[in-house]
Amino acid sequence: MKKILFVVLAALIIGGFYVHNSIYNPIDASDSSNISVSIKKGSNANDVADILKEKGLIKNRTLFYGYTRITGGDKSLIAGRYDLNKSMNVPEILEQISKIGSSEATITIQEGLTISQIEDKLVDLDVIEDGEFENAVRAFDSYEKYWFLDRETQSQLDLPLEGYLYPDTYFIDTVDFDSNMFIHLLLDNFQKKIETLKSPVDSWGRSMQDTIIMASILQREVRTPEDFATVSGILWKRLDSNWHIGADATILYITKKQTISAADLELDNPYNTRLHVGMPPGPISNPDIEHIEAAMFPEDSEYWYYLTTLDTGEVIYARNNDEHNVNKAKYL
Repeated sequence: MKKILFVVLAALIIGGFYVHNSIYNPIDASDSSNISVSIKKGSNANDVADILKEKGLIKNRTLFYGYTRITGGDKSLIAGRYDLNKSMNVPEILEQISKIGSSEATITIQEGLTISQIEDKLVDLDVIEDGEFENAVRAFDSYEKYWFLDRETQSQLDLPLEGYLYPDTYFIDTVDFDSNMFIHLLLDNFQKKIETLKSPVDSWGRSMQDTIIMASILQREVRTPEDFATVSGILWKRLDSNWHIGADATILYITKKQTISAADLELDNPYNTRLHVGMPPGPISNPDIEHIEAAMFPEDSEYWYYLTTLDTGEVIYARNNDEHNVNKAKYL
């Protein structure tokens, strides 16, 4: 009898220790690196336990579920995206995913992303469904609020605001995210940046749309800041001389690929600036202020050709096609 009682007592002690360890001791107290967790609307404690276990943030999903039921935490779960880590124990995790406002997330839109790529980031954050952001861009109807937008010109494009959604880091509410409000946030930021150049814009002599198209091409074509203005000068010179702009980046915009094939060069599309003379119909990326400034303040040079080396991104210039062919053979 005593032996049985001892076994039962030992089992209770070991079980209690296991339960305590699973709930109050984190997976790894030394690992504070963020792990993104998205809790969708309508998720219950069981669903959350599955997600946390899959992410390696809790030791036992059943004990997590039981703890949330006992403490009432299952009634206070808030949908959203959270940055959690393995140094947090169950009570700390539960507190984080039950706190109003803690589901705010950051999204970084890198320079040169397209609207489609911005949408991909929002989908990855689980704040929108696929296609939702692009549809909001197509439905945008506040052109009059922004002096730099032109309804007649831009509404003809599939994605009218391409080029004007300013690249930066933004804070968003993952629970009540609204694509239209986010669009206004990005446009407001564009306006703030461009206002520093508004006087030159007024006297620039080219349309805002053409300027942003050029800036977007530079953003995709040139990596080195010291070359922005020089390449800008070459491309404007080609345009004014009724040459083909000849920018590979405009073809890649329509093919959505990383490289160009011989067939791509023959695509009969207005964004193919190797085949069609003049500007493409719209911007091919969302450029930053440095590239916009380079588009507005091009640098004159003796060059008509350039290429970017594949390894270092160095820009190699040529005065004529013969020199350019030599450079292509040497660097590409």
